[in-house]
Amino acid sequence: MNIRNLKYLAFAGAVALSCSTQKPAEKPRTDARKTPVVKPVTTTPVTAPTPVISPIVLPEIKREFRGAWIATVANINWPSRNNLSTEQQKAEAIRMLDLLQDLNFNAVIFQARPSADALYNSPYEPWSYFLTGETGKAPNSYYDPLEFWIAESHKRGMELHVWLNPYRAFHTTGGTVTSQSMVKKMPSEIVRLRNGTYWFDPANPKTQDHVSNVVKDLVKRYDIDGLHFDDYFYPYREYNGGRDFPDDASWKTYLNSGGTLTRPDWRRANVNKFIKRIYDEIKLEKNYVKFGISPFGIWKPGYPGDVTGSSQYDELFADAKLWLNEGWVDYFSPQLYWKEEGPQRFSSLLKWWDSENHRKRHLWPGLNTVAIKDVPDRPTEIVNQISISRGILKESDGEIHYSIAGLTQNPKMATALKDGPYRDKALVPKTSWLQTDLQAKPMLKITNDGASAVAEWSSKDLLKVKNWVLYSKYGESWETEILDPQNLSRTLAMTKSGKKLNSVAIRGIDRLGNESEFDLKVLK
Repeated sequence: MNIRNLKYLAFAGAVALSCSTQKPAEKPRTDARKTPVVKPVTTTPVTAPTPVISPIVLPEIKREFRGAWIATVANINWPSRNNLSTEQQKAEAIRMLDLLQDLNFNAVIFQARPSADALYNSPYEPWSYFLTGETGKAPNSYYDPLEFWIAESHKRGMELHVWLNPYRAFHTTGGTVTSQSMVKKMPSEIVRLRNGTYWFDPANPKTQDHVSNVVKDLVKRYDIDGLHFDDYFYPYREYNGGRDFPDDASWKTYLNSGGTLTRPDWRRANVNKFIKRIYDEIKLEKNYVKFGISPFGIWKPGYPGDVTGSSQYDELFADAKLWLNEGWVDYFSPQLYWKEEGPQRFSSLLKWWDSENHRKRHLWPGLNTVAIKDVPDRPTEIVNQISISRGILKESDGEIHYSIAGLTQNPKMATALKDGPYRDKALVPKTSWLQTDLQAKPMLKITNDGASAVAEWSSKDLLKVKNWVLYSKYGESWETEILDPQNLSRTLAMTKSGKKLNSVAIRGIDRLGNESEFDLKVLK
């Protein structure tokens, strides 16, 4: 057998073996339905759409600083006389604070140190002659007037700023100079002016240290919201009969030490260093205490170009523009005590100061509510100035009125404010550059009996709350109410103007104007 035949036989055997191992073919079933062939289908899982929940946005609350100066020097505002009893003094204070609260003011600028004396218990200076009629004599029955003013202001949801005159050592209406007076206790640092006033020498380091100690003591021991200097640095020339300030001794000491500044620049440098020092020392003690200054309203004549008048830069040696430029204040209240139409135009001065506010500090002009000159209708002029101020200072509205006598002695002024720009309450603007711990979210509870709803709230940080803001939603409209800190409940009508109360929210406001988170309850 040849090789070709052998290959053929091998192939045939392999085919036969393969066929014998396969299953026999099944016969077709004619008695059953055909089973359709189902191909697998790939599908995408369908998920229910996530509902879009709009965040609850509560309405913004009006913010505007509304302050009034309470002058104690010469018994201008309070106490009205220096021989009142403690109860009479308290009664006068309560009447003033109640009036301010009714007019929707939110701040008091209280003069606690008019002339190196104290309307509080000071370890550094004597009790004020304007309080008891005798320098160094405490009130009888004893109380601390500053503590009283602070407590009563805070009770009404108002800030209390302590107003100090830094350099005046004795006022001509302050009785006689006794052994209790700082004139006698610090004779080397104090000079007498020709009108009978005594003045600390701003260049003397002991002067600066003394006033610094007074400020730090006030900030440390009292629950104040701000510390405030007025416009008196070096005194006005008229205080010394037009003559130069008598600081020859300290000037010679400066020259002998190698000083090279001119005498005016040296004086301004003394005040500049002092202002910066006070700002820093306040922040080291209590960062949240605001520092404010109310300088004379004109820096120099010609700034801006249409303004004439006195120069604080050259007469008071106060470079207030520098303090604002550098942000050495938290608020700045230039005394713009002139009318809108005139050589010291209110709006021109305010716009110029605003242009110098490089650090965006609060700029709250001082208004001459008592005696703005040459206007036929003082209430209308003041209301108009508030409107002008709101138009210029859009980021931080506010003003301070000199003084409360413009309200207590002029019912038309009070009515014009209450029925006009101060119709509604306002929170103070936020002081965002001062850091503080945010307060805890309050806890809200609603009790609903069908006819009315009682809202009750509290917080772990009650001592941090300066105001509450209560929000009530009727239908689709929110209503807001600013409440004093001791208010912890409110009864609300279930319907108003045919609309049903459906939501209530509460949040706290701290002394720097910061808002806590809000707690909200939806009524069923």
